[in-house]
Amino acid sequence: MLKPLLRLTEFLYPYRYRIAASLVLLLGLTAAQMVFPAVIQKVIDQGLSSGDTHILVTSTLIILGLGLGSAVLSYGQRFLTEWVANHVAYDIRNRLFDHIQNLPFAYHDHISSGQLISRCIEDVRSIQVFTGQGVLEIVRIVLLSFAILVVLFTANAHLAWIALLPMIPMVIVTIQYGIRIERFYLAIDNALGELSSRLQENVTGAQVVRAFAREPYEIDRFDSANRTLFSARIATIGEWSKIMPTTTFLVTIGTLLILWFGGQMVLRGQLTLGELVAFNSYLLLLSMPAQNLGWLVNTAGEASAGVQRIMEILDRKPEIQSPPGAIHLPALQGRVEFRDVSFNYTAEKSQALHHIDLTVEPNQVVALIGPTGSGKTSLINLIPRFYDIQEGAILIDGYDVKQVDLTSLRRQIGIVLQTSLLFSTTIRENLAYGRPDASLDEIITAAKSAQAHEFILALPDGYETIVGERGVTLSGGQRQRIAIGRALLMDPRILILDDSTSSVDTQTEHQIQAALSRLMEGRTTFIIAQRLSTVRRADTILVMDQGRIVERGTHAVLLTQDGLYRQIYELQLRDQERFQEEMEHISGSGIYDSEPPDNEDQEASD
Repeated sequence: MLKPLLRLTEFLYPYRYRIAASLVLLLGLTAAQMVFPAVIQKVIDQGLSSGDTHILVTSTLIILGLGLGSAVLSYGQRFLTEWVANHVAYDIRNRLFDHIQNLPFAYHDHISSGQLISRCIEDVRSIQVFTGQGVLEIVRIVLLSFAILVVLFTANAHLAWIALLPMIPMVIVTIQYGIRIERFYLAIDNALGELSSRLQENVTGAQVVRAFAREPYEIDRFDSANRTLFSARIATIGEWSKIMPTTTFLVTIGTLLILWFGGQMVLRGQLTLGELVAFNSYLLLLSMPAQNLGWLVNTAGEASAGVQRIMEILDRKPEIQSPPGAIHLPALQGRVEFRDVSFNYTAEKSQALHHIDLTVEPNQVVALIGPTGSGKTSLINLIPRFYDIQEGAILIDGYDVKQVDLTSLRRQIGIVLQTSLLFSTTIRENLAYGRPDASLDEIITAAKSAQAHEFILALPDGYETIVGERGVTLSGGQRQRIAIGRALLMDPRILILDDSTSSVDTQTEHQIQAALSRLMEGRTTFIIAQRLSTVRRADTILVMDQGRIVERGTHAVLLTQDGLYRQIYELQLRDQERFQEEMEHISGSGIYDSEPPDNEDQEASD
């Protein structure tokens, strides 16, 4: 338990001067506490026995002064300690969040968001409590115990040994409790992380849960995780409940021994009544931190478990980061080259990509097509270096992506994913996410290019409309158009579209494709395609299967080959082609001279 807690020193070090000031105040407070029993002894032995009112008045004033001084010292010491504890928690949360931002996608692929949330909130809270109250209590116990033991053995060594006999089993019980309690709190923290994950999944997937009428199942899953957390906490409370009565009982035994043996010494004239009262007062003063020892071990155990879980994240070095002396990329031309690239995800034995050789010249449009799991998304994820390859090299304008500054690389790549995520803020801020300094005119221009301007103006507050969490207050097509506008506002040299028109209706898709056709000019574009209109205009079509490029060429060329592309065309794309021909025929006949209304914007899904 001690080893993880020692790692907190790196967070406490920046506040060493305030900690030192707090310790000085604590020394003054301890000294004031040590004076009280001595004053009481003087009152009993000199004031009451002789009837000297001067001593009584003086002692009263001393006690009053000590009380006021203790209150001031206690306030200052508590304020400084809590100030440091809250700043430590603030620093840890920031460092955790910053570190999580830099961890690779491979890490996020295998850890639940609920666990991360639990560590950033609950585990940091336990550390804050320990640094604010636990560390203070440790120092107070050490200082007070040392001072009291010196006074007790100086006053009467024989009686001191008798009084301290119950303290020996108390220390043994506390140490044993400390050894056991850490694993109990680890179980609590892990159970809390699992509960957070269940809650987060259910809230995110609320629509799916209701669509399949799985509320009872989800309630049972949550209840199971909640019961695990409940059981872990009850087990901890059970351990805690054992030590508290034990320490209280042992302190009571110590008081009884003092009264019994000390009383006999008073009767024999070996000890004055004032000395006995003072001796018992010192013992009671020592018993308070001794009783708090169980709470301290409990707090330290919880903090130790929290430190272990937090350091598990902080100790994980980001595998993907800018190397020392990284090259800051100039404005790119957009030439992308894969040289014998092989790649597999960390937890998978089979490779996702096998020996990919590919050269894409600037301004070319490349469409990737193939069955699910063929490696299309894996390939485009390697261009902005979301993952690192195991073999080969990826070059952009001749620069190896592993040798360049990540920020300068990713700021020149625009990405629109199949599932567009919007943040719970205004539409304007969502559009300007990649370029916070963009002017409103630039934002509007990007929105118009993405065919989003019209529906944005129809919203209650236009560009200042706040969208719901993940953009749920907008339709799928609206979210996708904002995501496209967000990417276009960055004016990227390389554009990646991961089936970005899959969530829009045919008419909206046609509008977006018309805008993209103009905007893709002068950019190198990679498109994961599922629609014929996208495939047809690509300069090169890459047909992927089982992590390999099995065919490449234009739409016309690939149709002449009896390969996978032709099979996909026959199964998926021919019907799209016929539909487009029919629509063109109808449009040419004048049936749809006026454009039909776009109802997509009013629907919750397309």
